[in-house]
Amino acid sequence: MLKALLAGAAALAIASSATAATYAVQAGRLIVDAAQPARGNSTVIVDNGRISRIEPGFTVPAGAIVVDERSRTVMPGMTDVHVHLTGTSGEPWYNEFTKKQSVPYATTVGLTHALEMAQGGFTTVRDLGGDTSAVIAVRDAVAEGRFPGPRIKVSGAPLSIVGGHADEATGLPPELAAAVNEAHLNPSVCTGVDECQKVVRQLAAAGVDVIKIMATGGVLDPGARGLEQHFTDAEMKGICDMAHSMGLKVAAHAHGTRGILGATLAGVDSIEHGTFIDQAGANAMKVRGTYYSATLMAFSGVQGLLGTGKLAPESEAKARQTFAVWGKGLNLAYRAGVKIALGTDSAVAPHSQANHELELMVTKGGMSPRDALIAATKGGPDLLGVTNETGTLDPGKSADLIAVDGDPLVDPTAVQRVAYVMVQGRPIPMKGH
Repeated sequence: MLKALLAGAAALAIASSATAATYAVQAGRLIVDAAQPARGNSTVIVDNGRISRIEPGFTVPAGAIVVDERSRTVMPGMTDVHVHLTGTSGEPWYNEFTKKQSVPYATTVGLTHALEMAQGGFTTVRDLGGDTSAVIAVRDAVAEGRFPGPRIKVSGAPLSIVGGHADEATGLPPELAAAVNEAHLNPSVCTGVDECQKVVRQLAAAGVDVIKIMATGGVLDPGARGLEQHFTDAEMKGICDMAHSMGLKVAAHAHGTRGILGATLAGVDSIEHGTFIDQAGANAMKVRGTYYSATLMAFSGVQGLLGTGKLAPESEAKARQTFAVWGKGLNLAYRAGVKIALGTDSAVAPHSQANHELELMVTKGGMSPRDALIAATKGGPDLLGVTNETGTLDPGKSADLIAVDGDPLVDPTAVQRVAYVMVQGRPIPMKGH
């Protein structure tokens, strides 16, 4: 026990000293703000975990640790507003009932995926669905410097209707479904405004950062109720009103047209997936300032599962419906002037491939490379309410930066070639180093 405590203290001391150090990050090309022109040779000076100043050319203040990225582009770290850190891609839908995973095990999985997200260039992520205690543990352990990873915000268990996308009893035989319900494995399944508002209060008390609701059906659950609206309009408004009164935003998983519009009118702060969005939904989002997160990588993750037996037949049928409109919803929202934030739904596709989302936003969603980069660096922080901390490399902000090969302002694949990552002044250990 004493050895474990000493090891933990040593790890915290190392993390603390790394944050307190002064760094001179030398960049051949520097993107301070994705909405502004890039600069040439520059040096970003980092003191005590924050950007203190930016100097032209390559300079080295006395006592500074030099980070030589003179052959690369240094830019703000990216934000992924839709991940599932405790999930693993490629696993069958029934895995959670057969693998006997514990909450402590899920926490360790979350920590490994948090590191993968950081190594891929993401300095902030929002986990939108996992065991509440597990994802809070992952968030807090990384925030304390005990494990390397990005800044993490969490929703905990998503709210779902009975038989909905996050109801773990959905699609199970009656006897097994009854056992799941009796064991209270569905803590956020609710019916009616009062009951749903109580769940919001419970999640807030547990310490979550955002509320996630399953406004419509989903692809990966084995249910046969389709992809349209689940919660009633009154239930969704009650959830939003309660969350907002407690200072929490609401993210809505929403595929179907009616569900997207209903969730938007109810007051959600972001639509996740938005697969079948129409002009009315886009207009409503534009008027209300609702963010859109397309999670295009999820389509590639599901595509790889088709025909493998890892998806229930109902899921395969729903998946094929979505493939016909892959990226079209993002394009509609983009052209309508809806606010865009990058989200991947990582865990459906591998966390290590999350940085491919930017390319899909351009090739599938029709965004310009610059606008996609703005969504990847500034959209997420604005949605999450952390623009004072991250999203640009302005002096005074947290030192959340990455170095990539190429110019991401014209080539969205550049962010797939990440060579260096710093989160809140802490260098992230990279593969192969």
